[in-house]
Amino acid sequence: MNLPLKDMAGKQIGEIEVSDAIFAAPVNKSVMHQALLRQLSNARQGTHKTKTRGEVAGGGRKPFKQKGTGRARQGSTRAPNWIGGGTVFGPTPRKYIKQLPKKMFHAALRSALTVKAAAGQIVVLDSIDVVEPKTKRIVEILNALALNTGTVLMALPEKNELVQRSANNLPNIKLMLSGYLNVRDVLGYDTLLLSKSSIEHIENWLGSNGDSDEPAVETEGEGA
Repeated sequence: MNLPLKDMAGKQIGEIEVSDAIFAAPVNKSVMHQALLRQLSNARQGTHKTKTRGEVAGGGRKPFKQKGTGRARQGSTRAPNWIGGGTVFGPTPRKYIKQLPKKMFHAALRSALTVKAAAGQIVVLDSIDVVEPKTKRIVEILNALALNTGTVLMALPEKNELVQRSANNLPNIKLMLSGYLNVRDVLGYDTLLLSKSSIEHIENWLGSNGDSDEPAVETEGEGA
């Protein structure tokens, strides 16, 4: 399939042919759902903790005598039925790590990219570059592309400190490397902004069968 190719002034300068195996692949909602759950689970710290009655300080003395008060017998003021007592079956630290085969992750990402392409929410630029770190320059580019009203995920093929520093102050744009693309961010932003080099990197990474050994570390909270 072909996608419009634009320059940073917003003018269409041609078209770019992209792989149908990646941008027009069969959409597997189930695999996308699994990939999303895995990413959200892996982002959890799992440091939640409540104290049981044995961990709450104090309460070592019996609050009142066993018999003769007319009240229910109590052995400690740190029992769960007391205010300030321990918690029954409360959360304890644990790991939420989920595993997902690489082929399934690649299939999920291809499905997400296909959804964005079908919705016309992928914008391809000839190049993404600035000569000095100016937020104003990124704003001008977004305005020229009519992307100033929604959220934008900008994927670069390699680190570019000038572009990163220019985009850091904009709340509606997120910058990441194309090798870090993930289902949550691709579907969570209104528009995916790519360069020609990013397209080439994504096609080399995902390929037609998703068997590339090139790592793609998920952000993890990934920019969350």
